Amino acid sequence: MGAGFAARFHFDSLRRVIAADVRVEGVYDTAPAAAESFAKPRDVAVCGSLDELLDRVDVVHICTPPVTHEPLVVAALGRDKFAVVEKPFTGYFGDGSAEFCGDTFPREAGLVAALASARRMIEAESRSQGRILYAENWVYAPAVQKEREIIEKTGAQVLWMHGEQAHSGSTAATYGQWKYNGGGSLVGKGCHPLTAALYLKRVEGRARGGQPIRPRAVSARTAALTRLPGFRNEGHLRTDYKDIEDFAMIHVTFDDGTLATVFASEIILGGVHNWLEVCANNHRTVCNLNPNTAMQTYNPVDANFKDIYTVEKIGTKQGWSPVAPDEDHFTGYPQEMEAFYRTVVGGAEVESSGRLAADAVSVIYSAYVSAERQGAEVPVEAF
Repeated sequence: MGAGFAARFHFDSLRRVIAADVRVEGVYDTAPAAAESFAKPRDVAVCGSLDELLDRVDVVHICTPPVTHEPLVVAALGRDKFAVVEKPFTGYFGDGSAEFCGDTFPREAGLVAALASARRMIEAESRSQGRILYAENWVYAPAVQKEREIIEKTGAQVLWMHGEQAHSGSTAATYGQWKYNGGGSLVGKGCHPLTAALYLKRVEGRARGGQPIRPRAVSARTAALTRLPGFRNEGHLRTDYKDIEDFAMIHVTFDDGTLATVFASEIILGGVHNWLEVCANNHRTVCNLNPNTAMQTYNPVDANFKDIYTVEKIGTKQGWSPVAPDEDHFTGYPQEMEAFYRTVVGGAEVESSGRLAADAVSVIYSAYVSAERQGAEVPVEAF
């Protein structure tokens, strides 16, 4: 479902799955031309409706704008299909009025609506033979999964995590408007390191006591830096945001009193900056998803690498570049699809589940309330 950027890397990752004989049966997009453009070079059928697509598949991949996630997930689960849903899981997308503005609505109303949406999706799953498979690739990134092993085998107590996702701005045409994405940097980028941190605390809780450790409270600040009156645009950052933030910082307190701090922004040049640091009572780990030093290349003339992909959003290929020999592998895309199809065919436990996704939604929209209250701590409802 959907035929844009996410659909392309889902398709590429599915070709590497070995747990199941995966066949991509069809694609549906509300823009027929986009569906045709996606389908033709991949020898995939174009479906004329969601129902036609659901008739043909066991698993539907929802690679559409966040505003559409809830109805599509509920429809798939209602047909007992597995739903692979991209991030963010769901959210608040306004009141439907032409006058809606993401800068001015009461954040408490957004929290209530986002939690209600997440509950409806979880309830739909409880009635279905299918499952929600939340496509949070950070959970399956090799570095994060290695940290999972360390926590499980050493009985580590994770005291503080801090992480970040940042770059120079999304390429999605609809990004920048709250009504399509449910927010800005916090929900669109912060969801990644946040969900990885929430996941590792769940892992710790299971390893040490049998119960996941859940988020209890959050404080946050957000800003729209490229919309400041004094911002000087040099042409390197995306700046056409209508009513969203382009910077966010959140600080999470867990049930056991330990902490996680997450940064997210659109103001970082030089490529994607994805990392999570884990500070435990018996070790320290830095998970570098992007960039990492598996390969570094020096190129004296930018034009030399005109036809060579180096790393996402690098900006220039002149000088030293942290080249990703297999960027999808480092960021966990093939691994998450492999894990999901082990669940589909064999019933394996879902690590990146609907409830983990719902916890992330709860933290994020509680954080928006905190930011509205100038950083005051706000309790988090865990799923």
